Amino acid sequence: MRHAAAARRVSQHKLPRPRPIFDADPEQEGDEPLKMHCGSCALVTSSGHLTGGGRGQEIDQAECVIRMNDAPTGRGFGLDVGHRTSLRVIAHSSMQRVLRSRHELLNSSQDTVFIFWGPSNYMRRDGKGLVYNNLRLMNQVLPKLKVYIISWQKMLQFDDLFKRETGKDRKISNSWLSTGWFTMTIALELCDRINVYGMVPPDFCKEAQRPSVPYHYYEPLGPDECAMYISHERGRRGSHHRFITEKRVFANWARTYNIHFYQPDWSPPPLPKNTTGTTAQSRRT
Repeated sequence: MRHAAAARRVSQHKLPRPRPIFDADPEQEGDEPLKMHCGSCALVTSSGHLTGGGRGQEIDQAECVIRMNDAPTGRGFGLDVGHRTSLRVIAHSSMQRVLRSRHELLNSSQDTVFIFWGPSNYMRRDGKGLVYNNLRLMNQVLPKLKVYIISWQKMLQFDDLFKRETGKDRKISNSWLSTGWFTMTIALELCDRINVYGMVPPDFCKEAQRPSVPYHYYEPLGPDECAMYISHERGRRGSHHRFITEKRVFANWARTYNIHFYQPDWSPPPLPKNTTGTTAQSRRT
């Protein structure tokens, strides 16, 4: 059985698929869903934990390499993060950074699939959607690019998946799903095996002797990763990413699906048995 098919049973419903953007009338509904399948995927985070690991060659050996936002592979980073990119998932908030780095990320990436996500007002097709307008212009300038967006209907499904897995309503809890959430969920659809590079376990930031690493490997003087995670996890005013909550979900998925974590290398521990001898996972199914 294909792992991607099995992944659709996460939370008892089909995982959201991205939809493409075409250089055509934006009111037309003839878009085709992304058709992509990979036997093995390297999902490369943007974490400072990747620095110095020398995993680049290993990453590039995967059938498909997945990256996020404007994370670079040039400028000497390739030794640690690899050089290939099969799929890049990009948040609306990273759009301008990607455009500023277009000579590195876009012009040389004719074989890369790009998936953009954002709130519905940024993706409007009536001329008022800022990100959608930029993507249409990008398609006109670089027509060979394989550019997709996640439809608002699918965005609602991502919200529903978050609620099913965490018990928290995204809007009520003032949470923004991270690009990592979208990327991992998309990877479950597309990949038979997922090797995740640079993602720490959920309780990593509780460790007293943990190393301090930057949030992004390409911003060595940027904020500390754990400081960023804890700040967002505890934030109540305004909207925040729930990085640690999401990592708990990913660790739980790794108990069922073919997901593996490297740099740092770790595996989720078995769930403790309750008084009836069943695990929390078995109660969910």
